[in-house]
Amino acid sequence: MLSPEQASAMFSLQKTMNTKVDPKWIQARYPYLRAVAIEGAEAIEHHGWKWWKKQDKDLAQLQMELIDIWHFLLSEFLLRHEGDEHKALLHLTDQLKAIKSHPNLNFDNQNIQVNSCDLIRKLELLIGTAIAGRIELSLFESIMTDCELTWTELYRQYIGKNVLNIFRQDNGYKKGSYKKIWRDKEDNEHLVEILTSLDPSSTDFKEQIYLSLKHAYQQ
Repeated sequence: MLSPEQASAMFSLQKTMNTKVDPKWIQARYPYLRAVAIEGAEAIEHHGWKWWKKQDKDLAQLQMELIDIWHFLLSEFLLRHEGDEHKALLHLTDQLKAIKSHPNLNFDNQNIQVNSCDLIRKLELLIGTAIAGRIELSLFESIMTDCELTWTELYRQYIGKNVLNIFRQDNGYKKGSYKKIWRDKEDNEHLVEILTSLDPSSTDFKEQIYLSLKHAYQQ
C-alpha cells in the first residue's frame, strides 16, 4: 500500500505538472474522469478483446495505461479539493484505508463481485464508473493485481514518468531545443536505468531521479 509520504510526493508532482500544462487548470475544470475512461478503453485494446481473431495481451502496455489512469485520478482528487494537496491526501488516504480485498461494487442497479470478473469486465466497470463521476479505488486495485502491478511499482513508475516530463519541460521541450536522444538512447531508456538503481522508499526519491537525469543529460 502507498505510504502517506509517497502519496504526498505524487500529489505534489501532479499539481506541478497540471500547472505546467495550464496555470489555470483548477478554473478550467478539465474532465479528468473522462480521460480515465478513454485510457481504460486503450487498456482493453492492449489486452485484446476481438473474439474473431488471435490477440496477445501486452502486459507492459497495460501497466503503462494504469500509470496514465493514475495521473488522471490524482488530478481528479486535487480538483475536487481546489488544488489543496493536504485535503486531497486525506481524501485519498481514507479511500485507500477503505479498500477491500474482495470488493462488491454497486453499479447500474447491480451488486457486482469485482474479483469474480475478468480483466476486461473490470476495465469496462472502470470506464462506466468514471463516466458516472465515481472514483473506485478497490476496483482500480483489483485491476492492478490482474496486471501484476503493485502499489510500490505504480509509485516507482509514476514518479519516474512525472519527473521525466518535468525535466523535459525545464530543458526546452516546448521550444524544441530539448534533445530526446542522449548517447544513442532515448531518455525513456535512461530513465529505466536510473529507476532500477534507486530506492523508491527514499523520501527524496523524486529529487534523486531529477538529479540523475540532469547528470546523464549534461554528459
